[in-house]
Amino acid sequence: MNKAKEPASKFIKIRCPKCKNEQVTFGKVSTRVECLVCNTLLAEPTGGKTRAKARILEVLE
Repeated sequence: MNKAKEPASKFIKIRCPKCKNEQVTFGKVSTRVECLVCNTLLAEPTGGKTRAKARILEVLE
């Protein structure tokens, strides 16, 4: 029986602190993530996990 490996990272839903827009991004981003509405910085790469500058609402499975 082969057990499937789970991914090392998951998607996260974050809310912009400025305009309250919600969007989904990857848990380990490789580029800066800006709000699609107001261009506020929401997340940035650290070489590992994402440094979130916005509120994380949920981790999506």
